Parts: sequence; C-alpha cells; structure tokens
Amino acid sequence: MITNRKRVVVAMSGGVDSSLTAYLLKETGYEVIGATMRIWGPEKDLPSHTPADFYGCCDVSGVEDARRVAQQLGIPFYVLNLQEQFEEEVISYFCEEYLRARTPNPCILCNEKVKFGPLLGKAQELDAAFISTGHYARVEYDQARRRYLLKKGKDAKKDQSYVLFSLSQNQLSHALFPLGNSQKEDVRKKAMDLGLRVHDRPESQEICFIPGVDYRPFLRSRVSRKIEAGDIVDTKGRILGKHKGLPFYTIGQRKGLGLSAGKPLYVVGFDRERNLLFVGEKQEVYGSGLIADRANWIAIDELRRPIRVKAKIRYAHREADATVEPSTDGTVKVGFIQPQEAITPGQAVVFYDGDMVIGGGWIERAITGRETEWDLNR
Repeated sequence: MITNRKRVVVAMSGGVDSSLTAYLLKETGYEVIGATMRIWGPEKDLPSHTPADFYGCCDVSGVEDARRVAQQLGIPFYVLNLQEQFEEEVISYFCEEYLRARTPNPCILCNEKVKFGPLLGKAQELDAAFISTGHYARVEYDQARRRYLLKKGKDAKKDQSYVLFSLSQNQLSHALFPLGNSQKEDVRKKAMDLGLRVHDRPESQEICFIPGVDYRPFLRSRVSRKIEAGDIVDTKGRILGKHKGLPFYTIGQRKGLGLSAGKPLYVVGFDRERNLLFVGEKQEVYGSGLIADRANWIAIDELRRPIRVKAKIRYAHREADATVEPSTDGTVKVGFIQPQEAITPGQAVVFYDGDMVIGGGWIERAITGRETEWDLNR
C-alpha cells in the first residue's frame, strides 16, 4: 500500500523535457526521485551501426546527462535495469510486427508495457504514488464520469496524447504530466534560465533504439534469416519487379521500389502467404475506413453505439472526421467522411472529441472497396 502521496518517480531520459519535469515537480512540493531505464546491456549499449551524433531517450549519454541533472536538482537518482522487459515487450514486438508485414509503433508499447508497467511497479516499491514523464499531454479526473481523462498537450506541435492512448485507468491514476500546459520553446527557455546543462540537447530520435530514420539495418541484425525477396505486382497481379523482403516496406511508400513503370507507384498492400508486394497508383493508397482491434477506451467504459469522432491514424497525421461503431467480434469499424491516405496495419488509430482522447485501437486492415480484386493483408 502506497503511503506517501507526495513522492513521485520521474522517468529521466537525459533530455530537456524530463529534466524540467523533475524541477517543476520539486518546486510544486513533491518528493522527487529520478530514474533512468537501462534498456541495453553493459557490454553493448547501442547497436554497432550507431552514429556518433545519435541521441536516444535512454542511451549512454542520456543516462549520464540525467544523473548530472539529478545532482544539480539535489534529488536521488537510480538507473533501473529494464533490459529484459524492453527486449520482450518492445524489441520483440517491433521485429515480429515487421515480419507480419505490419508497421509497428514501439513508443506506444514502451509507454504502456515498460514506463507505466515495470517502471511504475518499481516506483511503487519505493513508496511513490506517481510516475511522471516529460510527455506533452494532460490527465484530469472527471467526477461526473468517475474516470481519468487523457487530454492533448497545449502545444499542438508537441502533443503526445496519441502515444499514450493505450494506458489504463489505473495507469492514468498514477501519471503526472507537468508539461501538459507548456510550450516547447518555453520549456527550453526555462531550462536555460535555470542553468540546466541539457537545455540545448537535441531532440531524441523518433525510435529510441533505431539510429537515424532507417530501421532496416536494425531489422537485418535481428531477423535477416526470416526475410525473403519476392515479387512486386500491381493490383491486377502482373509482376513488375522484385522486392527485398516485405518487412522493408510500408503502406504508401514510393521511394526505393526500384521500378520503371512510367508513372509513380506506391505500396498499397501485402500478401504474406505468397510473399507478394502490391503496388498501385496514388488513388489506390486511399481507404474509406478501417477495422481496428484491441480497443482501449479512456473517456468511456465501453463503445455501445456508433459515435462521431476525430480520428488520427498516425502520430503525425491530421485528424479526420469519422464514425466509429462496435462489431460483434470485439473489433471496431471506422468510416471516414473523406478517404484517408496510407491506412497502415500495425499503427494505432486514436479517437478524439476536441482535446479529449476517447480511446483508440490497433489498425488491423484498411477498407478500400477493392478487397474483391486482391487481398490487402492475407
């Protein structure tokens, strides 16, 4: 049983956001403990192909920067070994999803399964009532609904509510996001004014364990024996060329196909059984809806009837007007008012009502109206 309601463990990555988070909570009167996750073994902290200027959220330099900030703030600091959990919940998932010809979002799984999983558990072992991160999002308790609500961060460009959609009510009840009402530029200025050495640290990479933007070298180092070349075909089944392995492509991709068709072609689907990569013209990348499974509801306890929402199918995708309705098999069907580009299995779809997250789920397949011609994701 937690007895100290003013003790909080801050997940410190070594970046400016989590560093200022620790400062703000201490200034508010919390008893702050800093903690950094160790996700790589001591003998090999990052993959061998990591460039010198790589900035991940839990890399070696990040650990040392977090330690120094904790010393500057005068708070206890721990490095918690979560390598096994990260490998199982995030790395394995990342590789397996690509092998299934799906495009994963490891940040969402890391938040749900690691930061607000084992890390939260370790925080509670320290008698801390809360865990806090530098996410730009807000959590509020709604007395009328008797539910914790997840809302967008005030900085629209930095809002990270999308990657937190899968948190449970219990996890949200232990979450603090002090930067939810802040603007990024103000965060950096405040950190500089305080003399925090990380005030100008570059933004961490999009995926903390992938140096740069190309995930393929990492995937090759892990599962290359399971990846096979195959045919590239159009939606009529005509062979146009060869692909290097389905995991190396994603829906909507145009570059790197190695085709000379006289017109732009895009990846529009996969057939895993026959190891086929489907390509089509621009209009064939669009879908009128999608099917999502493993839905998590935050603002409501269950979806009982169709509702109108704003739906976001990727982190950087613009919200779109849509209708969400429950299905008898436990999935949800999403219909868009306007067709959406590159609806990608493996990504999350998150539903909003204004700045409030209603819930979300994982995209299983797109609805295109072409399913009778060819199989999108057999």
